[in-house]
Amino acid sequence: MSDTDGPDHHLPGATVETPEPDVVPGFDVVHEVRQDRSRVPLVLATVGAVAIMGAALAAPLVDKLLRGDEQAQRALDLGLVRTWEITDRTHTTDDVRYPQTPPAGGPHAPVWLACGVYDEPVRDENAVHDLEHGTVWITHDPGLSADEVERLAAELPDNGIMSPREGLPSAVVVTVWGAQLELDGVDDDRLGLFLEEYGDGHTAPEFGVTCQGGVTDPQGGLPEQGANA
Repeated sequence: MSDTDGPDHHLPGATVETPEPDVVPGFDVVHEVRQDRSRVPLVLATVGAVAIMGAALAAPLVDKLLRGDEQAQRALDLGLVRTWEITDRTHTTDDVRYPQTPPAGGPHAPVWLACGVYDEPVRDENAVHDLEHGTVWITHDPGLSADEVERLAAELPDNGIMSPREGLPSAVVVTVWGAQLELDGVDDDRLGLFLEEYGDGHTAPEFGVTCQGGVTDPQGGLPEQGANA
């Protein structure tokens, strides 16, 4: 019997080589690329979720910073408001010499002026009584044009009086009891800020009272029927 006819016989110590299965060139690489591609949506979803969470967490901080900037700008814009502690509220029929132009409080007439826009100067002592009621008093240079006066009047609160006045330190001055701001003109944005801050009349001794029921005579006159001092 030939050695080749029977079972395989190997010499002691010989190495048996086992043939590897056929591998299609590039198959494993293609498989790995497909696996990597299959992970792309998951990676994108994760990144998107992290971005959304980050934005959600950052939003309050950004909002706080923006509000902080707005508050800082507001404080800067109202930084030129002058304030005084005025406690004298005596009623008098005499003329009063006030330290501010226009006055921002102090002794005043027993009657106040009715709310509204006046086309001539008003008596200080009566206007100060309005301030005591929490009224806003807007005074302006008599040289303003009719259009400027109309635009300024549109900003006047219901509890407000407006009148021209000679000798103002600026084109427009807005006053409440104990606080005053000089404005560059009718389009000065600080007017709106001042009204937001002080227009409710909270600085006035008689906060909550209004200019309703006052006299319509710019120079004071007598109280209209039913008006009380």
